[in-house]
Amino acid sequence: MRIIVLVIVVGVALAASVAFGVFRSPPAPAIMLQAAPAASADWLTDYPQALKRAAEKQLPILADFTGSDWCGTCIALKKEVFNTPEFAAWASQHVILLEVDFPNEAPQTAALKQQNLQLETTFSVDQYPTILFLDATGKKIGQTGYVVGGPQAWIAAAEKFLAGK
Repeated sequence: MRIIVLVIVVGVALAASVAFGVFRSPPAPAIMLQAAPAASADWLTDYPQALKRAAEKQLPILADFTGSDWCGTCIALKKEVFNTPEFAAWASQHVILLEVDFPNEAPQTAALKQQNLQLETTFSVDQYPTILFLDATGKKIGQTGYVVGGPQAWIAAAEKFLAGK
């Protein structure tokens, strides 16, 4: 009987301690609660503007044909490669970035939808993600997609296409 009473008393004390926060962890320092800032690259959505910038800077265009809010591989590519500091630094020196998006939910203007459909047709894109490398006149110089291995592996694959420009 003593054991039962002891178990009940310990159980009640333990429950009360948890309820009143005696066993709670101390709050994490505020610095730990802040998310690291996302790497930012300058993605254009206007094709004529991308062509103009490519001509001005004498850089090729990296056109990302994506389904940004429904394509699992597209979302993974963005997270694992395009949103990294390594990619942002590389892209700023080597390419003009153009996002050609076909979202299910994200709003787009009618003009942007029309432009993207025209680009999809012009370049015969039939799967996502498709990454095209274009010269400043819009001529295709290479194509890739998702590459396993993060930003270093993806950049190495991209540089193979760009070496032949």
